[in-house]
Amino acid sequence: MTTQSNPSAWQPGVTGGGTLPSGPGGRPAAPSGDGHGPPTGPPTVTIGAFPDYPAAQRVVDHLADNRFPVERTAIVGTDLTMVETVLGRMTTARAALVGAGTGAWFGLFIGLLFGIFTVGNWVAVILAGLVIGAIWGAVFGAVAHAMTGGQRDFTSASSLRANQYAVTVEADVADQARQLLGRLNLGGRAAQPAG
Repeated sequence: MTTQSNPSAWQPGVTGGGTLPSGPGGRPAAPSGDGHGPPTGPPTVTIGAFPDYPAAQRVVDHLADNRFPVERTAIVGTDLTMVETVLGRMTTARAALVGAGTGAWFGLFIGLLFGIFTVGNWVAVILAGLVIGAIWGAVFGAVAHAMTGGQRDFTSASSLRANQYAVTVEADVADQARQLLGRLNLGGRAAQPAG
């Protein structure tokens, strides 16, 4: 059984001929080039690979100190890993305490705004805003934590870490960068050549 295709319908990867489907902004123009996004820029060459960011940063800093056009360099982290460091256990009391702190800051801000326009005792207005903000913050913090039903009883901080940091430069200035890099003492570690 054969199916007939509509020659005027839009098809991904096909340039010209087909029309794109309309969206909320009207009819969009066809993507330029190969349709895989914007051009990536000039070709680059890796001049060194380092196990930590400070070493890669030191290389770029050395290039900048020697009047190299560092706007043509990049530090590229590869083999990225997301690390979530657990900071501690979250209890309802701790959630209320954190909420009280946040609410106190907000209450202080509101108290300052009202205090500016107060004719009488403006310090009392600021303190009232701070106390009321802390109380409401504690209530909201405790209720929000209780509503999670124990699904996440800890606090954490997330960060991205790379296994290796490569310093890349545009291909037409790679020789100049390598010469400058040859003068840099990395504490006995030479830059690893890119493969």
